[in-house]
Amino acid sequence: MKTTNKNIALVTGASSGIGKAIYNKLIKHGWTVYGTSRKIEKNSIKSLDGGKMIYLDVNSTSSISDAVQIIKKAEGKLDALINNAGYGIAGAVEDTSYEEMKSQFNTNFFGVMHVTNSFLNMLRESKGIIINISSVAGVLSIPFQGIYSASKAATEAATEALRMELKDQGVRVCLVEPGDTKTGFTANRMMVENSENSRYSNIMTASVEKMEKDEQNGTSPNSVANLVYRMINKKNPPVRRAVGFSYQILVFLKRLLPDNLVLWIIGKMYA
Repeated sequence: MKTTNKNIALVTGASSGIGKAIYNKLIKHGWTVYGTSRKIEKNSIKSLDGGKMIYLDVNSTSSISDAVQIIKKAEGKLDALINNAGYGIAGAVEDTSYEEMKSQFNTNFFGVMHVTNSFLNMLRESKGIIINISSVAGVLSIPFQGIYSASKAATEAATEALRMELKDQGVRVCLVEPGDTKTGFTANRMMVENSENSRYSNIMTASVEKMEKDEQNGTSPNSVANLVYRMINKKNPPVRRAVGFSYQILVFLKRLLPDNLVLWIIGKMYA
């Protein structure tokens, strides 16, 4: 088992968008970075842009175990885990099938927790950091994104618990919450199978189109990467930080305003 003095990071979902921006940011600052993708050959290490890419499917126990062994053998340690892999599903809660709900949670929640637990021993040894990429939608539920919001809210709750549990073991744990960000996430968003014949069809279409327009005019994924890098370098990072001042204000107002008013405002934003 090799041990290196360089900082070692693993970024899941690093082939594009926010994950790719984080991957590049850490490489730029001298880290040895392993990114993950389902498009890489299994049990191999591919050099890319100064970093390394490995295969990992967050829904596959064997691929997670393989990734642990690859990094343990190649580097002997892990200093930072950034859980970024995920996808979005849109549609009314009523129209979302049980299988679609399970798929959303398997990737966005159970996958994140499984990867985290699998690398915890390495992070404990290095006194490292776990950063879970959540979403403002995990704090402010979005109409016709309800199951996606729920999966991110679950990640937020588990991350808070993990932070308390690992505090005395020297492992830092925190959340980064992007808002509308211009990435391929928009084009890759899935619609629930029953959406075309839904009783919500017209208002759902208008709502999703509004969100997609906001995303394509949104912030750069580099803004998320910059915040992740700042969090990594803090001895005691905040529990959560939204990306961008306007989203920080929205999250702050959520704590102050009555729930009915918050839901009315969000409803108007995506009407």
